[in-house]
Amino acid sequence: MELRHLRYFVAVAEELHFGRAAARLGIAQPPLSQQIRQLERELGVELFLRARRRVELTEPGRVLLGHARAVLQRASQAAEDVRRAARGETGALSVGVVASATYGVVPRVFRTFRARHPDVALGVAVMSTGAQVAALRAGQLDLGLARTPFGDETLVAETVLEEPVVVALPAGHPLSARRALRLAALAPEPFVLFPRDRRPGWYDFVLGLCREAGFRPRVAEDAPELATAMALVAAGIGVTLVPASVKDLRRSGVDYRPIAAPRARTRLVALRRPGEPSPLVVRFVEVVREVLRRGG
Repeated sequence: MELRHLRYFVAVAEELHFGRAAARLGIAQPPLSQQIRQLERELGVELFLRARRRVELTEPGRVLLGHARAVLQRASQAAEDVRRAARGETGALSVGVVASATYGVVPRVFRTFRARHPDVALGVAVMSTGAQVAALRAGQLDLGLARTPFGDETLVAETVLEEPVVVALPAGHPLSARRALRLAALAPEPFVLFPRDRRPGWYDFVLGLCREAGFRPRVAEDAPELATAMALVAAGIGVTLVPASVKDLRRSGVDYRPIAAPRARTRLVALRRPGEPSPLVVRFVEVVREVLRRGG
């Protein structure tokens, strides 16, 4: 029994007329009659009582009609579900995000994606870039939103946002009186830094900027997480460098100032495994780019 047999049967059962059913199906009447006879032979029953001017369903035909409609409905739904999955409208997507990207544009990205794709199970985990790389390698993430450098050339990286690096200072710090800072002005200041074993890429990036400015930062305190780093800055323990989007945190007790020289920028990249990306990954990155185009 094939789906086409069921479609033909339902058309005849609903029209109770082979000619009208054939016209509805867009086929000639003789092949339709042959297909219905074939179905009856396969089932070993008569599905219709045929008279010169009238066609009626038999009792077995009435039983089959209910089942046939249900089967065709399920088949149609299955086909639509497959097409929606291919369009990236259903399924599950697991995304890792660096803490510094959870401010600014990224929350708007997730809100937009959820609103447009309510049938997608979207999992979000705040993870360091290194943790995202490990999770992508292990197949535990579908996509990462990470900071460069990420240290794995086997992964595919697509830049989605480039932004300045700014200085985070304790509120009321003497350097807060300046509109912009040369990085060399921070040479005497104690620094709050992420430990290298937790965030090697960002640690090396900050040290490289300081080296370019002619000094090595004096680390007063290690901060394993961004929230901890900002709390330590607010407490007056030291200064630190962060992506400009962190300003959206609006942490009390912290002032932010742009860096005049050397100018520094950081990139947020969409990380994925090599190979053809899934439709969901493509859809998510499209939403990221659209939100950014709208001025996110």
